[in-house]
Amino acid sequence: QCADVEPSNPQITITMATIDQDAVRQAYDTVRDDSAGVNWALFKYNAKHIVVDSTGVDYQELLDKIQDDERAYAFVRFETGDELSKRAKFALFTWVGQSCSALKKASVSTDKAVVKKIVHSYAKEILADNKEELEYEHVMAQIRAAGGANYGTGKRPE
Repeated sequence: QCADVEPSNPQITITMATIDQDAVRQAYDTVRDDSAGVNWALFKYNAKHIVVDSTGVDYQELLDKIQDDERAYAFVRFETGDELSKRAKFALFTWVGQSCSALKKASVSTDKAVVKKIVHSYAKEILADNKEELEYEHVMAQIRAAGGANYGTGKRPE
């Protein structure tokens, strides 16, 4: 439940979610750690509490874990750069499945502020309600564009 309605007062009050700060911060730091080998962390709701759902390496596994009837946040590592210089870039995904109720969808804007107090360093923020918006190459193109210059070796493919 995302909203409280009193029978005598038909106004709806949206309450901000709480977050498992220590666990979310640890998952965030693990994804950022170059030596950890973890590429993403997924945060989901347990009632009105945002918790670490899982972490992993395989991007498709992350996409498989988000469902059309839920809200979730993900912090994801991407490797960018050219043949001579590889760099880690990060993205924050806000997932709002198309089957979520209007109240759950509305609460995401305030709840995301709670997440962003911990997950605060990323190249691109993506709001999605369709998995096609999170296809790997589509996201990589956005991250490359956000990064500015995208130089290669100067040699054209033949």
